[in-house]
Amino acid sequence: MYDLIVVGGGPAGASSAITLARHGRRVLLLERGKFPRHKVCGEFVSAESLGLLSTLLDAQHSHLLNDSPRIANARIFVDGQVLQTSVEPPSASITRFDLDIALWSSAQKSGVTTREQVVVQSISGSGPFHLTTSAGNFATGAVINASGRWSNLSMAASEQEKQAPKWIGLKAHFTEPNPSPSVDLYFFEGGYCGVQPIGADTINASAMVRADVANRLPDVLPRHAALMERSRHWQPLTDPISISPLIFRMPQPVRDGMFLVGDAALFVDPFVGDGISLALRSGALAGECLESEMSVNDALNKYQRVYQERFAPVFKTSSKIRRMLVLPRSVRKPLLFMLQSTPGITRYLVSKTR
Repeated sequence: MYDLIVVGGGPAGASSAITLARHGRRVLLLERGKFPRHKVCGEFVSAESLGLLSTLLDAQHSHLLNDSPRIANARIFVDGQVLQTSVEPPSASITRFDLDIALWSSAQKSGVTTREQVVVQSISGSGPFHLTTSAGNFATGAVINASGRWSNLSMAASEQEKQAPKWIGLKAHFTEPNPSPSVDLYFFEGGYCGVQPIGADTINASAMVRADVANRLPDVLPRHAALMERSRHWQPLTDPISISPLIFRMPQPVRDGMFLVGDAALFVDPFVGDGISLALRSGALAGECLESEMSVNDALNKYQRVYQERFAPVFKTSSKIRRMLVLPRSVRKPLLFMLQSTPGITRYLVSKTR
């Protein structure tokens, strides 16, 4: 019998587990995969969560923060124009390969019981909960679902979502001599590709694209002339990986008596670069709500209320920006001109996605 079982060992799940274990609770963290591993991700950690990350990581992993490249600028390439804005305070560039294993190790050092390659097949009950898994059965007073949008525990796609255009996430690492110290977003009809340095003349290229436009990263690069020119001399360091479908829904932080954190609760538009930050912060919030002596039901109510206050506005703002960027070019042109001629508006929009 555990005080808490967390399903999913990524940034959101590890953040929850570490937060509660450090308050003396008995926590089990289950992960269906195995670390370290690459994940489709922009690998952009916004400044709003760097302080939290430093408290979560064990001292032996402090180099991740100290040595990570800082990103102080953003450039958006769209319709032959370049929009530039500062990223203040600067964000950090940390690969998921390094981040996930560091958080997993830190969870172990915090007293969390960790199990890899365990598939949670079903969850029943409402406190205690009973989990049926590939490694046996477990019982717990509370469950945090950090398994992402695409696990067997996530809500099935609605008929409307099934009929919507299918979006795919793609990613790979490449070498690039002296990459620009900025996060660069290349928008094209049917998607975009983000490029940023991750250290030692290495860049991460991650794309979100409609399946009818491209389904491989090499097919994405020619979709934007400036991106194609930039990528001519790239040398691959990792095999491209992909994930689908990418489904946008309204935030749902609580379901069936369980806390939902990270992508399980909210899949934010990837181009805003705040996915890792929201995962860490929502995971920590769920853990904090369970710290107190209040009942699990009261903790759920508190989590849902604070979540909507802190994180739902990010979803709304990013969705508005995405809709603006996919408007017909004739409509988008004056909007882009306004943003280019008024940098303060661009900075304001960026700040509202944090």
